[in-house]
Amino acid sequence: MSSSVKARFSKLVLLVSTAVLSSAWAAPTASMPASAVDETARRAMKAFDVPGMAIGIVKDGHLIYSKGFGTRELGKNSPVTPDTLFQIGSNTKAFTAAALAILVDEGRIHWDDKVIDYLPQFRMFDPYVTREFTIRDLLSHRSGLGLGAGDLMFYPATDFTRADIIRGLRYLKPTSSFRSHYDYDNSMYMVAGEIIPAVTGKSWEDFVEQRILQPLQMSSCVATFDRIKDRTQFAEPHNEIDGKLTQIPVEKIPVIGAAGTINCNVNGLAKWLETQLGAGQAPGGPRLFSEDRSDEMWSISTVEPLSPELNALLHTHFQGYGLGWELLDEFGYKRVSHTGSVPGTATWIAMIPELQLGVIVLTNLNDYSAIESVGNQILDAYVGAPKRDLVAILSARHDSHAGAADEAEAAVAKSVATAKAPSLPLDVYVGRYTDAWRGDATVRKEGDRLILKISRTDKLEGVLEPYLGNMFVVRWNDHSLHADAFVRFSQSFDGGIEGITMRAISPATDSSFDFQDLDFVRAH
Repeated sequence: MSSSVKARFSKLVLLVSTAVLSSAWAAPTASMPASAVDETARRAMKAFDVPGMAIGIVKDGHLIYSKGFGTRELGKNSPVTPDTLFQIGSNTKAFTAAALAILVDEGRIHWDDKVIDYLPQFRMFDPYVTREFTIRDLLSHRSGLGLGAGDLMFYPATDFTRADIIRGLRYLKPTSSFRSHYDYDNSMYMVAGEIIPAVTGKSWEDFVEQRILQPLQMSSCVATFDRIKDRTQFAEPHNEIDGKLTQIPVEKIPVIGAAGTINCNVNGLAKWLETQLGAGQAPGGPRLFSEDRSDEMWSISTVEPLSPELNALLHTHFQGYGLGWELLDEFGYKRVSHTGSVPGTATWIAMIPELQLGVIVLTNLNDYSAIESVGNQILDAYVGAPKRDLVAILSARHDSHAGAADEAEAAVAKSVATAKAPSLPLDVYVGRYTDAWRGDATVRKEGDRLILKISRTDKLEGVLEPYLGNMFVVRWNDHSLHADAFVRFSQSFDGGIEGITMRAISPATDSSFDFQDLDFVRAH
């Protein structure tokens, strides 16, 4: 066979193969009727006691479903609509990655530039890690720090500044070697946001609004809660307090900015997903970032261990984190997604790029089970998953996890109820203690009980109940935190108290309460 014939034959084989593959991998035509979405939302809200929910579905560049359910504020006639604003929490992270991608496209930064070249004050515990840490590392949750490390510098709301948080990072000891392990980290995203003013002179907030939100005409969406001009459409946060669903105050944490403070709605986020699915190109609008940057943000930087629960739920074979996005496969399709939460609010975003599909679920209750059941039920219809009832499945899982948490707390409560007096007189424990990254804590005596107060926040104060020997349990005055903890006093060789370490009691405690990283030393 001559070379020209071979070439024509090879081209023919390629065309035939491509046609066969295109046929084999053609997107399914299935969808989920609006009535079925409505019914799933109502069932999930009832199952998980959700006050309000908003849902959006983007398909082929258009918002094909947009609806609100329930109320913005418990006990009031304030219906949720597609324009209702929610705090989107960590779904902010993809906006931060996109903001940096814009700067990469402009040649002003590169993903693998060293952080200290832009922020000379940046320091990690290990000098080698400090020298080698890149912008890409900031976005990839592979710093070597443990889950939630440093979050207590901003949550519950504190008076720490961004400079304070960066200064505190150098005292956080790693739990794994650099770039070897995935551990979700908010603080690194806050640092990533500070690259923007270092390069442009504009704050992260101004840059995100001017270069992303405004060009996409996400008119109601803002970088932080305090920038909301009209709060009549804001979804008030809710939480369970002592067994009762209760509206709680908005947690204002502007210091963390780039990690989780954007407020947005279904109609605004639909434009964001249309642009993401367009590889940076907004339908009929501007191009925010290049296809190359889109590919980079949607490529795995850090491999995550695959959980059996996720595999069972989504038939998943791989999972990892890109730049601002979770990446995994769902019934054979690549899925790009993220969740977000702040006290009293939870949000869920997922895209199936091959199907040009995006789903948004927003709630004013911090419970992932509700958003996962609704969002994944919608995705099931499009990816051709086996028929199943995810509200029922995730309700059972929710009850199982809640049961385990209740058992742990009940066991501790039983021990506290029968505990003997502490090993030492109460006055011995009284004093000021200090931690290198978190600052001071004080223990004071009021009558026949001890009170622990961690500085720089109003919310971390509570009674110390004797547990065992020099161990106590702190019951925070603010019960909405759901973060009571063990408090262990360490004794010196001369019999005095020299320090405090802590650990959350319940396995359900939010990872942002990184009590395990605290190491308070008695101040003399």
